[in-house]
This record gives sequence, structure tokens and C-alpha cells, in this order.
Amino acid sequence: MSEQAAVTTNWMSRADGARIAWVVVDNQAKLNILDSRLCAALRDALTTLADDAKLRAVVLTGAGERAFIGGADIREMAELTPDTARAFITGLHEVCAALMALPVPVIARIRGYCLGGGLEVAAACDMRVADDSGSFGMPEVRVGIPSVIEAALLPRLIGWGKTSELLFTGAMWDASEALSAGFLQRLVAASELDGAVDSWLDGIVASGPQAIRAQKRLMQKWAALPLDDAIQAGIEAFAAAYESDEPRELMSAFLSR
Repeated sequence: MSEQAAVTTNWMSRADGARIAWVVVDNQAKLNILDSRLCAALRDALTTLADDAKLRAVVLTGAGERAFIGGADIREMAELTPDTARAFITGLHEVCAALMALPVPVIARIRGYCLGGGLEVAAACDMRVADDSGSFGMPEVRVGIPSVIEAALLPRLIGWGKTSELLFTGAMWDASEALSAGFLQRLVAASELDGAVDSWLDGIVASGPQAIRAQKRLMQKWAALPLDDAIQAGIEAFAAAYESDEPRELMSAFLSR
């Protein structure tokens, strides 16, 4: 990792006191690509955030205007052995796992290249918004390796057919194609990107903080459970919500409007 490459966490405190963390991957000279040390720095930053009880949401983005995350470091991967390859890809998986384990919603704010490992990192976020500079692809087969780890999320996001198109051909999608495939939830002009992020944050912080965390936990269970078990988990989550005063307070406020 070069001296300039870093992961930074910037805090936004909104007027209502909500704490929002903006996590920035800054390796601009190399399109914000992730080598093993930058992966570890990003994982550690995310793991630290998970312990913040006042955290309401996380925004993940890349520094500059050219890339969200341009992928994993091919120069490092070109020198791997079977043993070091396992360690390298596990490090990237740990970044995605740390994102998915965060107890609050995570928004991927995407400009420019979102490729390979970068696309997998974006897939591990809860919501994805890009401007029209976005460029998306999974080019691993072009350099002799399969797409792995959180590429396994893609079929549930975009279906098996679109996943096959990306992974077998190394095709590049522009942002409109990523939107139509269902990978992106929103596509906006560059000047509107931060406004789109803010509109999502407005909805999150206007909601009950405990309800949002409960919703995230429940959605994580939905991803792993059969339907009947997922529904039962929802019943338990609904009942558990009333262990705090949050439902009564927010419902009373709603009824008194």
C-alpha cells in the first residue's frame, strides 16, 4: 500500500443529533484498488464502527471522481501462490463480511469504476446509488481467476442470467445497465449524487433507531432462513420491539399529528 493510500472515516452529525459515518477508500492514484493492507485497514475501520451505539448509518465511497473501488490489486495477485491466494481473498471477504455485519444500513455511493472486488464490496452494502459515470464489471476470468467470495450475492441481486453474463464474459456495464439489472437502486446525475444519498439518510434517521437496527438484523436472517423460519423470526422481532418504549413514543407522535 502506498503512503498515500488510506481509509478515512468522516463523521456527519445532523441537526437531529444522528451520527453518520462516511468511510472513504483513498487510493486515487490506483483507482482506489484494494491490496491486502488496504483491505485490512478497511475491515478494521468497519469493525470499529460496529461498536458505536449512536451510529445511524454508514456511507461507503471512493476518494476522487474516477472510481468507487477499481478492484483488487492485480500486481499483488500476480505474485500469489495457492497459500497466499487463500489469505489474500480471505482478507477481501473479511471486508465484505464486516460491511454486512454492521448493525445499521450501509449505502454505497458510487462514482466511476466499480469492478471485481469493488463490485463485491458494493454488493455487500444494503443500498447502492451511482451517478452516470459509473462503470461496472467482474473481469476476473479475463486474468485467469474465477469471481468468488461475495460474487455469490449477485444471483439474489440480479438473477442467475445477468450474473452469468457478468462472470463468464467479463462484460462492462454502464450505470444504466447496472440499474436495469437491479444492481443499483438509484441512478442520478453527478450533481445529484450527494442529494440522493442524503434523501436515503433522511428516511433512515427519521425512523426509530432501534427499529432500524432490528430491521437490519431481521433482513440478515431472511437471507439465510427458509421462508417459514424467516416469517417466524419476524414475529419474534415484532414482539421484541415492544421491550423498549420506542414503538409507543413514535406511534403516539404519529397519532397526535
